[in-house]
Amino acid sequence: MRTTFGTMLVLVGTAAGLEAQAAGAGQTGRRALLPREREIALARSAAPPSVSAAARVLVLTDTGFVEGVPGTNGVTCLVNRSWVESLEPECFDPEASATVMQAELYRTEQYHKGRPKAEIDREVNDRMADGRFRLPKRLTMTYMMSSGQKLISDDGQPAGKWQPHLMLSVPYMTNADLGLPNTPEMRAAFVSDPGKPTATLIIPLRAFIDPPPGTITP
Repeated sequence: MRTTFGTMLVLVGTAAGLEAQAAGAGQTGRRALLPREREIALARSAAPPSVSAAARVLVLTDTGFVEGVPGTNGVTCLVNRSWVESLEPECFDPEASATVMQAELYRTEQYHKGRPKAEIDREVNDRMADGRFRLPKRLTMTYMMSSGQKLISDDGQPAGKWQPHLMLSVPYMTNADLGLPNTPEMRAAFVSDPGKPTATLIIPLRAFIDPPPGTITP
């Protein structure tokens, strides 16, 4: 896996894909732009209202992500699009907003412009090396609980909504650290990118959060 944040955020429809997602994350090309209020509602549905109601919400435009709603709790919610056809509602805690999210925003914006994936990967790595992007200084939480997820597997096939989950950034963690098997267990947590700076603890949850009626397009 590459040592960038892309592997954290693009969950696919099968457990096997979760451990190999870096290879296919980020198809270049223009993303669909949603009506502003629909995108805001979909972004907020990534986390419980107790988290997302006071969050800053970003909206994707043809010039990149812009602030749609200011926030007060340090959380940032948005609809990421790691593939041309994907919709990935996410909410990032304050430290994740300053670290994990920054690299992903840049990557998605560059894909949206149609730039080559290999070129973008090099730039993200360069920005990590010179400090423009950085690893989290503490454990971070990213929420992906929306039933409005439209995910894409590593082979480019639609995976729909996988399942609600939380993602905790814990650099260098391994499954063995938690007594977990190397094969992902859907009834327990598991580590994506184990042993790497981008190691992420994935915690499957039982219940989705549904966005408001009319938010999800057919």
